Amino acid sequence: MGRPQRLIELLAALQARPRTTAEALAGELGVSKRTVLRDVRALVDAGIPVFTERGTYGGISLLPGDQADLSKLTTGEADLLRAVGLDPDRARRVGGEAAARSALRKLTPRRSPPPARDDLPLSLADVIAIDNRPWFGEAAPLPDVAALVRDLRKGRRLRIGYRPSGAAAAEDFVVDPYGLVERAGRWYLVGDRDGRPRMFALTRLRDWTVLDADRRLRPGADLVGTARELGEALESRQDVIVTARVDAGSIDLARRILGARLRTVGDRPDGDGRVEITVAYGALDGARQLLQFSDHIEVVAPEPARRLIHRLAARIAHTHRPATVNTSAETVHPPLM
Repeated sequence: MGRPQRLIELLAALQARPRTTAEALAGELGVSKRTVLRDVRALVDAGIPVFTERGTYGGISLLPGDQADLSKLTTGEADLLRAVGLDPDRARRVGGEAAARSALRKLTPRRSPPPARDDLPLSLADVIAIDNRPWFGEAAPLPDVAALVRDLRKGRRLRIGYRPSGAAAAEDFVVDPYGLVERAGRWYLVGDRDGRPRMFALTRLRDWTVLDADRRLRPGADLVGTARELGEALESRQDVIVTARVDAGSIDLARRILGARLRTVGDRPDGDGRVEITVAYGALDGARQLLQFSDHIEVVAPEPARRLIHRLAARIAHTHRPATVNTSAETVHPPLM
């Protein structure tokens, strides 16, 4: 793959996920980490808003907003960029100057003439900091992602040791892998198991073995499409819609905790200072998530969800009943500390 083609592939990879690393991109593109960093520099010089952050929790990101979008390019513009890259001089030599200018306008829609040096006294790194560490703790350990990428590029089936969510121990599965995807700071192996697509969190991947058999993928399926299919299926599941009343002051917290499950939020608080929300779950048991809001929430409907919360709250109250000290005269409760 020549450099012009690689720059387009690099931009496509950055669009596909909010953050990645030079090591992961190097494995995906089949080049060295140093080459990836040079290509990232070329994107920055072309005015495309790519940001790099060094360190253990650093990475490479395409800044959010009205930014580079390869889907805006015409077929001719995309072909030209694959042939000459982002170099306007090369485009001029092959008679593609107008197409190159049009392509760059679409990739950097808010681009303006280069400002004088004094207009931008601070570098991008001076005004943007990206910290991908989780709150209140360290990130769960990952396997050797670079080694896994090398094995994935062999195009073979894998036998993985994987601990399903909620299970105490790992199990062995044979998968036909598509590749890796990073979403919301978490890495997943995407693959077909028994002909059905699955996502496997790398934090629960114990080990893997490359098998002596080529992977067998579903016809027409690829990594990006399968990852999108799985993500949309998870977010769109709404077998149970729960209606609840939440303290108005907890709405921001609800948005952070519930994410895409939060479907509607009322316009204004009622007389009790609460706002009605609806939350979608794939199954009734998912409503137990609402216990995180403790007494700041009341589940209104459906009735089975309300009974579930009542039953779970009763169990919690029983488990946390105050300890007592029995004496011959009376039962004495120890003071609360």
